[in-house]
Amino acid sequence: MTVQPDSTSEALRPCPRTVAEPPRPPWQPHRAWQVSSSRTVSYEVVLSSGLLDPANPTLAAAGVPDGAGPGRRLVVVDATVQALYGARLCAYLTRRAVEHEFCVVDAHESVKSMETVFGILAAMDAFGISRRREPVIAVGGGVLTDLVGLAASLYRRATPYLRVPTTLIGMVDAGIGAKTGVNFRQHKNRLGSYHPSSVTLIDQEFLGTLGPRHLRNGLAEILKIALVKDATLFERLEEHGPRLVEERMRPAGSADGAKVAEEVVERAIHGMLEELQPNLWEHELRRLVDFGHSFSPAIEMAALPALLHGEAVCVDMAFSAVLAHRRGLLDRGDLVRLLRVMDRLELPTWHPVCTPDLMARGLADTVRHRDGRQLLPLPDGIGHARFVNDVSRAELDAALGLLLDLGGRSDALALTSGNRGA
Repeated sequence: MTVQPDSTSEALRPCPRTVAEPPRPPWQPHRAWQVSSSRTVSYEVVLSSGLLDPANPTLAAAGVPDGAGPGRRLVVVDATVQALYGARLCAYLTRRAVEHEFCVVDAHESVKSMETVFGILAAMDAFGISRRREPVIAVGGGVLTDLVGLAASLYRRATPYLRVPTTLIGMVDAGIGAKTGVNFRQHKNRLGSYHPSSVTLIDQEFLGTLGPRHLRNGLAEILKIALVKDATLFERLEEHGPRLVEERMRPAGSADGAKVAEEVVERAIHGMLEELQPNLWEHELRRLVDFGHSFSPAIEMAALPALLHGEAVCVDMAFSAVLAHRRGLLDRGDLVRLLRVMDRLELPTWHPVCTPDLMARGLADTVRHRDGRQLLPLPDGIGHARFVNDVSRAELDAALGLLLDLGGRSDALALTSGNRGA
């Protein structure tokens, strides 16, 4: 799928004066100018199996001008991925006659910082990357691709790179958008840029070595898309969730399981890109894909390293679903279904860091991030959502109390009318 937002023509014109001035004689120059320009951004997300098969030219040829030779590549790779796939990756590049060096990064949330970005930049500079013809290759999970993306956006003010996500969350979320980011002063992704990779190459074979917890971590982001815009996707997770984890969402699973896994990944990617494409730079702050990301930044950073990103998002989604239920947007049956899917996927719906004060601080920080408005997406039935701007502290406290009572167990749902909602 190619993502290509509209662009406008360039213009340079005198800046209009806001204070009336007497007309200048024609020989006087202008003293203010307004510069208007746009940059067309186009990138691809490609499903391609067998990326490390030397007979497959996709990885070696991606992101370079037509007719260019094999050239050189700096490969920034996650340390775990290097241990599992480093020999195959080296053999692939050697067979494709690509001169290469590896920069191995132990990438995880605790080191998602500018210090790690500076280390990647040092490797880029030492390698002597050509500004346009030698895209950096990032191979790893969402943390790794975020780090490389930010480094690439800074080096020579924008260097091309490729993303090869090796985790499910990278394939359906972190590796397919335009944003890069690192944590700063206990804030999630507070520093970053908009710098998409030229190409993101997705090979589900990498999921064969991914642990169950990390598969569930990615399924949380898939569940996000399902709950706000794709009821069919929700039904697939509802029916096949545990089996997808057991078979690692790979073609090597059962024939029927492979078909379901491919559909789930494709629907998740398509749904995500459908939301991102018209709003890559987030000029519009009313974003469906912010579901699960209103309280989770505060939860994730407070619980670090106990919670993975998708797990914190799931806690946020459960809390937001309870808010929606108390407002009458999500009926009891749909809330039960939602919590049951989370339970069957063994995803958390609560964590001890979720105190009333933390949730209130998390929402306050989100309001600052969204230009003074909550713009809180809440499920309006399964597969739809609406935005609200008037959630009070009392409402947060009541919803948190109900979520704590439920304890993440859908069979514990015994709701009554009155102070716990209809």
